[in-house]
Amino acid sequence: MDDTELYRERILRHAGPVITGRFLGFRASYTREVKVGQPLLVAVFVTATIAQAIGALLLALLRSGGGGARRKFKDLKKGPEYLVTPVRLRDDLGQTYEVEMHGQLPQSALHRGDLVQVHTRVQKDPDLPVKMHQILNLTTLQPLTPRIPTMWSHLGPGLLIQAVLGLTIATALLAAWIS
Repeated sequence: MDDTELYRERILRHAGPVITGRFLGFRASYTREVKVGQPLLVAVFVTATIAQAIGALLLALLRSGGGGARRKFKDLKKGPEYLVTPVRLRDDLGQTYEVEMHGQLPQSALHRGDLVQVHTRVQKDPDLPVKMHQILNLTTLQPLTPRIPTMWSHLGPGLLIQAVLGLTIATALLAAWIS
């Protein structure tokens, strides 16, 4: 047994909803995937395909060429990845806490030794540390919120506009066919 095992610092993982302490630093980051709900994704993809098919037909009639590049369903189903960075804090009693930060903050937002107040939430997986959803740098009085991609930002405005157009066209065709 070497000295590092004898004097290993004890890290507290699950702490209350607010932790106040000194920022010790970021640990090595890694990525995690956002889950995408398949029924909603299928609905958006199908309605967007209707609009794209009609748009491609109109472009073909006008001899303007084909439509633009489109992501495949398999790529959309995978979901966006976001950065996960473990963050270490030490309170006034000398206890060290580790929380997870999902997303990114500006490099200049936190410096080692800054006094911070971290608002946390428990994650679905009980084996993971709590997730930081907001941080207040008490040294600079700057509130910080890490941002992660959402399913909507992953799909993109172009696909969502196509989905709305496709739904409108499908509804109009269905209404015309029923009456």
